[in-house]
Amino acid sequence: MTEKSITVSEEYSKFRIDKFISENFLELTRSSAAKLIEHGNVRVNGKEVSKNLKLNREDTVQICIPDPVMAEAVPENIPIDVIYEDDDLLVVNKPRGMVVHPAAGNYYGTLVNALLYHCGESLSGINGVLRPGIVHRIDKDTSGLLIVAKNDFAHQSLAQQIKEHSFTRKYMAVVVGNIKENEGSVDLPIGRHHTDRKKMTVTYKNSKNALTHYRVIARYNGYTHIELTLETGRTHQIRVHMSHLGHPVAGDPVYGGKNYLKKLNGQCLHAYYISFVHPRTNETLTFSSPLPEYFTDFLNTLTLL
Repeated sequence: MTEKSITVSEEYSKFRIDKFISENFLELTRSSAAKLIEHGNVRVNGKEVSKNLKLNREDTVQICIPDPVMAEAVPENIPIDVIYEDDDLLVVNKPRGMVVHPAAGNYYGTLVNALLYHCGESLSGINGVLRPGIVHRIDKDTSGLLIVAKNDFAHQSLAQQIKEHSFTRKYMAVVVGNIKENEGSVDLPIGRHHTDRKKMTVTYKNSKNALTHYRVIARYNGYTHIELTLETGRTHQIRVHMSHLGHPVAGDPVYGGKNYLKKLNGQCLHAYYISFVHPRTNETLTFSSPLPEYFTDFLNTLTLL
């Protein structure tokens, strides 16, 4: 990502922000400038703005230009743990450390690269050439179950189930601190962080509703093992909600769970259970994944504290 800053001169006073950007950053058209503004990549005097804002002399315009994205993902012979597959979909147990789809800085070695090799052209195209078949995703350092659509019919059905909250997703996590209640819910909206654009946060501005349920499995000295059920699927939802409660996911380097970071190499979070209705047969399918080694090793460490 490239960051640039420019001070508005007298000749550009009263210019619309999108026109100003296109005239001062020649690599950007007015429409691409508008998209950057809409995605929060443009600030004037440190604040997000709308594309029709008119500038004043001496205003400071800051712009973040994302790195160029590859035209399409390429197949790679990468082993993947497929626990179910038919003509419409497959369920994959993603290892920790694997990125789901290509993006700036991670064009190769992703789950999508592996899926293109495994499935050939049999993946839905709804999410474009960089995310073929991806109905929902989990973070790079979150392990566990992910469903992939092989055609648009399956993709649309599964996406609708997620939208209607009939697609069940459960996670296991270890969080920092001792949660007093045996179970509870977090019903707070999530949006982009107002100063750090790589982070999400609980906010009522430019946000979407988010609902997470949690249940205590076991308590340790300074940590709690919990099960979480998602009603919605916002970016970093579990990590943001638990951090907001004051119990960040252990090992999370972004949202405050840095305890035992070196032992964990990322957050202790595993997508262990999914249940959904098969798009074609209408049969309810349920899958679970055992806790991976990094998770059980950490639990064993906690028993010694």
